[in-house]
Amino acid sequence: MILCAVAVLSLSSAMAQEVHVGLLGGVGNDPEATFKKLHDSGFKYCQIGYGLNWGEDMAKTLKQLSKKYDVKISTMMYCTPGGRWNFLEGPTTIGLVPPVNRIKYMDTYKKAVDFCAMADIPAMHSHFGFIPEEPNCELYASFIECMRELCQYAKDKGVMVFCETGQETATTLIRAIHDIGTGNIFVNCDVANMVLYGKGNPVDAVRQFGPLLKELHAKDGKYSTNPYYLGRETKIPQGDVNFPELVKALKEIGFKGVMTIECELRGDNSEYVLNTKKYLEGLIEQTYGK
Repeated sequence: MILCAVAVLSLSSAMAQEVHVGLLGGVGNDPEATFKKLHDSGFKYCQIGYGLNWGEDMAKTLKQLSKKYDVKISTMMYCTPGGRWNFLEGPTTIGLVPPVNRIKYMDTYKKAVDFCAMADIPAMHSHFGFIPEEPNCELYASFIECMRELCQYAKDKGVMVFCETGQETATTLIRAIHDIGTGNIFVNCDVANMVLYGKGNPVDAVRQFGPLLKELHAKDGKYSTNPYYLGRETKIPQGDVNFPELVKALKEIGFKGVMTIECELRGDNSEYVLNTKKYLEGLIEQTYGK
C-alpha cells in the first residue's frame, strides 16, 4: 500500500475536533520523505504497517520523524503472512485462530508489540482470524487462552491490542474481548470488511461496539455474491456502507478518534484519497458540528 495521509479536521465544535481522518499505508524505503510529504500537505496522523526487520534503529527514526514533522502514528498494523483472504482457506491460514500458526506467529506478534513500545506507538492491530461463533468449542477456548497471553504481554509493555473486524460478527468479537479480559484489547472496525465478509451491517456493529471501538477503517465495498469468496471493494461512497448513517452512529457512541482511510484498489488512488478525505470531513462536520 502507498501511504497517503491523515488529516486533522478543522471542525466547528470541540467534540468534532477530536475526530480525525487518516489513511493506512507503509513508510516505504524513505521514511523521511514520507513524513515530510505528510507535513507539507498539512497532515497530522498516520497508521503504518509493520516491517518484520524493524528494530531499535527504525523505532528511533520513526520517533524522531514523528516529532520533527508533527505527524502522529496512531496504530501499527501487522498481519501474519500466508493468509488466504477467502472463505475456503481463510479459517485455516489467518492469524492465531488456526492452532498450527500459533507457535510460529506468536513470537512475531510479540516482536511487533515490542516495536510499538520502542517507537511510542500506542497500539498494534491485526486480523487475528476467523473467531469461532461457538463459545464452548475447544478451538474458541484455546484461541482465547492464546490471545490472553499476547494481550497480557502487550499490557505489560504499555501497548493496546486492536482487533480488526471482518471474519466474525460484532457479537462474537465482543464476547472474545470480554473473555480475554486483559482490559487493553479493543476494536479497529473496518466497516467495509463487515460487508465484504457478510458479517453484518457496519452501522449496527458500530453501535454494538460502543466504547470498545477505538479506531475505524474507512473503506467501502459490496456484499459477496459468491459464497466462497469475499465481496468486492469499491471507492467510498459507491458500496454498501452507509457513511452518513455511520458517522451518526459514531457520534451516538461518543467516538473520538481516527477514521483511517484504507484503499486496496489497484492503480494511483491519490485523487480518490483526497476526495474521500473531503467527503468524510464534510460528513463529520455536518454531524458532529450540530
